[in-house]
Amino acid sequence: MEHSTAWLTTSLIYLAAAVIAVPLARALGLGSIIGYLGAGIAIGPWGLKLVTDAQTILSVAEFGVVLMLFLVGLELEPRRLWALRRPIFGWGTAQVVVSAALMAAVGMAFGVPWQIALAAGLGLSMSSTAIGLAVLNERSALPTNAGQGVLSVSLFQDVSAIPILALLPLLAPQAAQAAGGGWWGAAKVVAVIAALLLGGRLLLRPALRWIAGSKTPEIFTAAALLLVVATAALMQAVGLSMALGAFLAGVLLAESEYRRELETDLEPFKGLLLGLFFIAVGMSIDFAVVLAQPGLIAAIVLGFLVVKAIVVTAIARWMPIPLAERPVFVMLLAQGGEFGFVVFQAAQGAGVIDAATQSLLVAAVAVSMLLTPLALVLADRWLVPRLARQGAPTLGELDEPQHEPVIIAGFGRYGQVVGRVLLANGIQPTVLDYDSEAVEGIRRFGITVFYGDATRLDLLRKAGAAEARVLVVAIDDVEQSLALVDMARAHFPALQIVARARNVQHLYQLRDRGVTLIERETFDSALMSARGVLEALGFERHQARNLTLRFRRHNLEQLAEMAPHFKDESKLIAMAKIGRAQMEQFMTDERQRKGLRATDEGWADVVKGDD
Repeated sequence: MEHSTAWLTTSLIYLAAAVIAVPLARALGLGSIIGYLGAGIAIGPWGLKLVTDAQTILSVAEFGVVLMLFLVGLELEPRRLWALRRPIFGWGTAQVVVSAALMAAVGMAFGVPWQIALAAGLGLSMSSTAIGLAVLNERSALPTNAGQGVLSVSLFQDVSAIPILALLPLLAPQAAQAAGGGWWGAAKVVAVIAALLLGGRLLLRPALRWIAGSKTPEIFTAAALLLVVATAALMQAVGLSMALGAFLAGVLLAESEYRRELETDLEPFKGLLLGLFFIAVGMSIDFAVVLAQPGLIAAIVLGFLVVKAIVVTAIARWMPIPLAERPVFVMLLAQGGEFGFVVFQAAQGAGVIDAATQSLLVAAVAVSMLLTPLALVLADRWLVPRLARQGAPTLGELDEPQHEPVIIAGFGRYGQVVGRVLLANGIQPTVLDYDSEAVEGIRRFGITVFYGDATRLDLLRKAGAAEARVLVVAIDDVEQSLALVDMARAHFPALQIVARARNVQHLYQLRDRGVTLIERETFDSALMSARGVLEALGFERHQARNLTLRFRRHNLEQLAEMAPHFKDESKLIAMAKIGRAQMEQFMTDERQRKGLRATDEGWADVVKGDD
């Protein structure tokens, strides 16, 4: 009973900390990972002391990293993984070997014995797979060149567990006795991986097919968890990274018919356990070690971050990574990683390093993991925009003044439709877009698009805003859209503005600035879908068309009435309720006028959903 109460209390503390810290961190623009780390520090031994057994929680929470790598493996079919062989074994090898060698050399230059310096270099050469992939997923950046680069190097770091763990006993004073066990352990690891690949291909799919045949969803979920846990346990038994085993299992199932169902079943567990892992990392930071030797910890952190950043920057120059993506690539690979904890623990167990040295190195890695998300926030605000401007192409820049009657600011999926309609009718617009890749891609189709930020007054003048008749504001970003409208209103009052609204709030803000020609980007397409639903329910085509057009007219009239009150939320809610009631009454009167009842075909299913 006492154990159950303690578990319930601990769960309450973790969930409450996450619920409070993560939304607060995201509201401050810091990202969810900083929220989790901050929550761990707040409730841990050096915060409120609500939870003290951080290492036990960390060992359980590492399963979140395992699930994440399994799901990443599900996204990589074997042929895609084979296509990544060069960055994995080429750039991954360069990062680990060169970083470890340089850090070992620096340590030896300061008088550290070569065995300790090499063990420390190998552990510090690892990067955090958990933070790296979590940041990439949060930014939807995994498919980018930088994202694929981080994934490739991280995978090699997991693979490098085999030689690293086999090498550590050789560095100990009893290396001669340990050598046989170390290489024998490496042989066992290779045998286990081979057995996993062969057995997985022969047994996994038939077993999942048999389980799915039971038509019991919860058993399939249990089978998915069993697969991941069993693979991780097998890898851990031979001293290998659990995450690597889970990744291989995911790759084996990437081409199976159960891929999507496995992703759906495991995604909630991954997110929860990954958050728990970051909280546990925050709790595990030993501030006693940091406060006892702050200068030494700072020197270690700064030293290995600089060394790894130099190595990774050099690698990024040889890889096809755009200049604007390099800061993320460098920072995610320069930090320390959770596998460093394993390396240092194994090194202490083998007698290569002592407990005090292990505490210093673990604290340095944990501090670097805490600093990385903060550094990324600063880079996003100041460094990345400048690099994006430096790496932008110059061929598409606007050099000569333009004199076309229409200017289109933003040539994405919305602006392109507007531009194509104009071109089809013999009207040549001046098109501005700030996405360098999009500009290059569109120009290949023979459409003239100029690279530049339309919110710059000098560029807008050169685009011919003083002479043009219409400015089409089709920019994705709401704040930039409003800034452009404000500038155009102030400097070119005769310019007619036609604007794209991302949502109703954006529409209200545009109307507040005097813009009247506004279209919501998804409104009409959603109405067409609604019209299709009505036709599928049995309505005549003309009837469905008339009903959706009436709804459109009513909606636009209601928005016009509500626009003056868009800053008063309570007033808006009240008016929206009244408008909905009016629309429902209108439809009821329409049915009565046409002599239709709720039971008539074409109305029955709709009326059921009215309430």
